[in-house]
Amino acid sequence: MSLLEVLVATFIMAVAITGLVSNMSGSLRNASKLGEYDRAAILARRQMDELQLNRYLPRWTQLEGYWDANTTGSIPVRWRATVTPYDYPPNPPPKSAILDRIEWQIQWPGRNFTIEGFRRGYLTEADAIRLQQGQGQ
Repeated sequence: MSLLEVLVATFIMAVAITGLVSNMSGSLRNASKLGEYDRAAILARRQMDELQLNRYLPRWTQLEGYWDANTTGSIPVRWRATVTPYDYPPNPPPKSAILDRIEWQIQWPGRNFTIEGFRRGYLTEADAIRLQQGQGQ
């Protein structure tokens, strides 16, 4: 084996190793972003479960909150939720059983996503009047 063959083989190995290392760093960067997304999704699902169980949430009102960086593990995350009637009978009387939709928006720098959940609810008198007047849309 000549010196020239050894140099060419070394050069080829250097190029291959450089490509592998750069791909590995990109994969690690993507994995950390995925970890942030997963953490935010888990927190959102936990908060959504709490909202679905709370029967006293006002309809048509935007609820807001945030998780600080200690909770999310990286950066502060904001959320907004709105409860609206999704399925209900025509001209519903008060105390009618309906299906509520909870729309949940999660916002953090550079990324946003929305999830939704449904729950059984009962109309208050004010909600029934609003729906009967066609203002619930």
